[in-house]
Amino acid sequence: MASRFVDRAVIQVAAGDGGNGCASVHREKFKPLGGPDGGNGGNGGDVLLVVDPNVHTLLDFHFRPHASAGNGKQGQGGNRAGAAGDSLELKVPDGTVVLSEDGEVLADLIGAGTTFVAAQGGRGGLGNAALASKARKAPGFALLGEAGEVRSLVLELRSVADVGLVGFPSAGKSSLISVLSAAKPKIADYPFTTLVPNLGVVTGGETVFTMADVPGLIPGASEGRGLGLDFLRHIERCAVLVHVVDCATYEPGRDPVSDVDALETELARYTPGLGGDLAGRPRVVVLNKIDVPEAAELAELVKPDFEARGLPVFEVSTASRKGLRELTFALAGIVEEYRAAQPTPEAERIVLRPQAVGDTGFTVEPDPDEPGGFIVRGARPQRWVRQTNFGNDEAVGYLADRLNRLGVEEALARQGAEPGCPVTIDGVTFDWEPSTPGVATYFAGRGTDVRLEEHGRVTAAQRKEARRVRRDGVPEAELDEDS
Repeated sequence: MASRFVDRAVIQVAAGDGGNGCASVHREKFKPLGGPDGGNGGNGGDVLLVVDPNVHTLLDFHFRPHASAGNGKQGQGGNRAGAAGDSLELKVPDGTVVLSEDGEVLADLIGAGTTFVAAQGGRGGLGNAALASKARKAPGFALLGEAGEVRSLVLELRSVADVGLVGFPSAGKSSLISVLSAAKPKIADYPFTTLVPNLGVVTGGETVFTMADVPGLIPGASEGRGLGLDFLRHIERCAVLVHVVDCATYEPGRDPVSDVDALETELARYTPGLGGDLAGRPRVVVLNKIDVPEAAELAELVKPDFEARGLPVFEVSTASRKGLRELTFALAGIVEEYRAAQPTPEAERIVLRPQAVGDTGFTVEPDPDEPGGFIVRGARPQRWVRQTNFGNDEAVGYLADRLNRLGVEEALARQGAEPGCPVTIDGVTFDWEPSTPGVATYFAGRGTDVRLEEHGRVTAAQRKEARRVRRDGVPEAELDEDS
């Protein structure tokens, strides 16, 4: 039967879009101008990766690589904000590494409950109630919601184990972990019986540590031969590497010393994706299957060679359990020393990075594809363009005012831009109509509300003049002429 263990998956995650804001005017009897009351749109949901101890493989992502969070709802009149979209939590096993498409490590998820925001939800647009100001008392527009983030991510599972068993196929690694722990790996007498990593919990005195039995290693594994890279990925976190050597092998040209040398060559050629160097990890040599008389003799013969290299050597037999107790306590001691040598983890500190003096947050560059044109790049200008409803002239005027306050027009003028030249922001091209003093004619009333400027209501001064005319019978204009 095919293996159901998956330790690498490529996923496509899409966060929810933010809801649009609402442009609404309060309507009530005897209140013809009740004011704007459009609510804000709801934020889109995030896509989160959360470590779950009950998840052991990335199999679910292999069958369902696409994941989407909920969209935010649109705002409504009566100052009712739209509901936020539901966030989506994806359960991943402990030891999952999140990488970008380019291979950059984005997160290393270790520990139950560790969370990584895989895709950020879009912000909801502001309603016209939130956009009201002294200069724009009744906005006839609202902002659009932002689109949620869409990303392609690579998930790799790298086992979290203190001890990694390294050896050729059929060296006895699975048998060793089965007798030292409660793990029940598949055991057979043919190469590559172990196709997936097996984890076991081992107790040595007061020390409890985990042991990983991973697929067998062959020459060329660091270049991808056999199960090479799939194997090597799972020993990156190990505190100590145990060379399990088969002293009872009948393969020609193989002996314990040459086996260890071949394993060390592959380890030296492999570059861990999480950084560090496998060459500096503690090593232990286990001479296995000494219950066979010829294997016991060979173990006695090669043991001095390994000790001369400074490597601890243990002669064991998983069949008779000889030497296993000494091996367990020795590994526990090495793991304790490794843990004690690690720096104490510090709580993550919040770092505030204020904007540098003189940093406007945007850039203006000549457009290489449009003679006389310019391209404006920056987080805020691009976000404002995405929030604008270009079917509403008032919304376009509001965008122009925001860009002017940010300093975009002054920057364009310094670059030599002329009125009417094309300016592109986030893929949208405008004909520039500047309002910066000294650059061009000031276009007054841009983004104003004609509903407030053109109305038929009688002012207080007009009512006062009408009462005077009724009382005196002479208009004020005629009184000025007589005087």
